[in-house]
Amino acid sequence: MNKVKSFLKSEAVLTVSFILAAVSAFFVPPCGDYLDYIDFRTLSLLFCLMAVTSGFKSMGIFGFLGEKLLSRVKNTRQLSFTLFMLCFFFSMIITNDVALITFVPFSIVTLKMSQKEKLLIPVIVMETIAANLGSMMTPVGNPQNLYLFSSFQMEIKEFFLSILPYGLLSLALTAVSVLFIKKETVAAYSDKTESYDFDKRKIALYSVLFVLALLTVFRVVPYYVTLAVTAAAFAAADRKTFKKIDYSLLFTFVFLFVFIGNLGNISAVSSFLEKLVSGNEVITGIVSSQVFSNVPAAILLSGFTKNASDLMIGVNIGGLGTLIASMASLISFKFIAKEKVNTLKYLIVFTVLNIVFLAFNTGLWLIIK
Repeated sequence: MNKVKSFLKSEAVLTVSFILAAVSAFFVPPCGDYLDYIDFRTLSLLFCLMAVTSGFKSMGIFGFLGEKLLSRVKNTRQLSFTLFMLCFFFSMIITNDVALITFVPFSIVTLKMSQKEKLLIPVIVMETIAANLGSMMTPVGNPQNLYLFSSFQMEIKEFFLSILPYGLLSLALTAVSVLFIKKETVAAYSDKTESYDFDKRKIALYSVLFVLALLTVFRVVPYYVTLAVTAAAFAAADRKTFKKIDYSLLFTFVFLFVFIGNLGNISAVSSFLEKLVSGNEVITGIVSSQVFSNVPAAILLSGFTKNASDLMIGVNIGGLGTLIASMASLISFKFIAKEKVNTLKYLIVFTVLNIVFLAFNTGLWLIIK
């Protein structure tokens, strides 16, 4: 029973998505159409990207790069700025989840070594915000972008023109936030990069697979080719990586695809949601993200609008706000909860800063819409 409770607690979104799919099946009995609901291209890309980033992470590549950058900091503002920017820019490539999994533990250790534990709460909160906002800058930065970019067959120009203003504003706000960190001297971070012994063949392999995945995102290479090549490559060279892939996220997508597909076949519900979402994609994206989290919100609302750009803006800036607005935020919370910090204070600081960033981005949307 304890294992069941632990699973339900750790996989709340997966559980809820399964329940929604199961309930919707009572109204639309399972049939061959269910397969048509599932976006296999998005699932394949998610699988491939998670495999590649897991491979790189297991080798310590991200830690290596992070230590290289941190070896030159001299004070708390430089340290904080470096940590924020690591999360902001790395999340564009390795996703917000992986960026936080990589750099939050690294930051905790670094702050402890520098005897700056008092900065744990503001630094980890800002790293979380930076990762969530930086990830929206690329089609592969987070699951909702990957899904929307693929599902709506967005042009790369359309994508960047839509999201760039919010990305630049978020980058500026993240940089300015460093000024609120008290400037104190810290000992230079110890350069440990000599202890790393990378397998150059694996680095080359993962790099090729990552480029192949990017080419698939931009529809240069068919997704089934990339899936087959990636699966075969890891089966031959690094089978352990298969265990590190977030399969719960993949199944969450499957269950949500079924749920949304069934909703589309219930005329009354479909008509209501289409009227609610159409023309209000940004607002509904922001609000629904606060309740469902932005990945499920993106999938749910995508079936009732043709305006991919506004929906993308809504669910991306909607990742700011509550702790569950972006599931990546829970990763940071799990790490910080293990430390000797006041979790209530963390939640208060987290909520206040997220609301500030959300207000600025929403204000920008109101100005340029």
